[in-house]
Amino acid sequence: MIAVIDDNRGVHGVEPICNVMPIAPSTYHKHVAQRQDPSRLSARAKRDLAFKPEVARVFAENFAVYGVRKV
Repeated sequence: MIAVIDDNRGVHGVEPICNVMPIAPSTYHKHVAQRQDPSRLSARAKRDLAFKPEVARVFAENFAVYGVRKV
């Protein structure tokens, strides 16, 4: 949903798009702020970003078979 708003905000504006979609404008603005400043992410999101390269490595080493039992 965030990508759709990003793509169309110049034409329609954020608030009208959010009124049509099931998302609050404040939620959209929060995601944009976090994308621009990663220090605003939650502790869980920061930890997930730290684990992302490790998960990608394990995924590649396991022949791109992704699942709890494999990873």
